[in-house]
Amino acid sequence: MPSDTDGLSIGQVAERTGLSVHTLRFYEREGLLTRPVRRAAGGRRVYAEQDVEWLRVCVILRASGMPLPAIREYARLSAEGPGNESGRLELLRRHRETVNAQLELLGRSLDLIEFKVRVYEDILDHGHGCTLPAEPPRQESPAPAG
Repeated sequence: MPSDTDGLSIGQVAERTGLSVHTLRFYEREGLLTRPVRRAAGGRRVYAEQDVEWLRVCVILRASGMPLPAIREYARLSAEGPGNESGRLELLRRHRETVNAQLELLGRSLDLIEFKVRVYEDILDHGHGCTLPAEPPRQESPAPAG
């Protein structure tokens, strides 16, 4: 039987992943892990390094806006092992499209914010008021990403 020293406690995993203990329990209940969490004497959760690495992937996917059902599906496919790479690829391609659309929107938002900052800096630097344009002049084509 494994001892408590054979792995990481839920508190240690929380510290290493930036997830709260509550969130770790939630992820386990929601089926977001690729394997069941081992239990030590007294029912304490014992995590392995593999679990920490998977949870770091989950943190990044959540931060990118991937919904929990999609992460659950990705975890299920990953847990099954080789043979379903096309399913994982399709799931990640769909999410990549979503992230790219978010980046485009954020880029336009940042353009507007930067324009407004320059307008207000100019007003304050020159000590005069003026009628402010509502938004920057429209570009005919989007600016290059790089």
